[in-house]
Amino acid sequence: MLGGAPLIQGSRCRSLGADIVIDYAKEDFSKVLSGYDLVLDSLGGVNLEKSLTVLKPGGLAISVIGPPDAAFAKQLGAPAFLGLVMNVLSRKIRKQARALGLRYQFFFMQANDTQLRALAALYDNGQLRPVLDATFPFDQTLEAMAHVEQGRTTAGKVVILMAPDSD
Repeated sequence: MLGGAPLIQGSRCRSLGADIVIDYAKEDFSKVLSGYDLVLDSLGGVNLEKSLTVLKPGGLAISVIGPPDAAFAKQLGAPAFLGLVMNVLSRKIRKQARALGLRYQFFFMQANDTQLRALAALYDNGQLRPVLDATFPFDQTLEAMAHVEQGRTTAGKVVILMAPDSD
């Protein structure tokens, strides 16, 4: 399943590998989907709570937006009391997950050379396909920012090229 701008056509999403396409502006995904092992949440809040309902027992909800948990404090090498604070912050969602027989984790990506090499290999062999909405030369940075701010993006990222395109 892919989400994003409502202007993305279903055929575009399917070409990127989606089995099911849901227009979030028209349908509630939590009423359509069920029985998944994993949800990766990038919105948080109510969306994260709804995401729990599409998981099967034993499933895992991972959020990249929060709330953080004690494992995140440990990952940071923070003092133990900070882990307790983070557990308090994530208590509600962890309790909801536990009541449904699920697990919850906060995930914070820390780019390192090993991970970047792995991503580069996925890109090089075609398994990772970045989606670009538009590219702009560096001297059109203000136009690129306006493109995004005015909501003219339809799918993917806007990229500013540091060097002239040689194509």
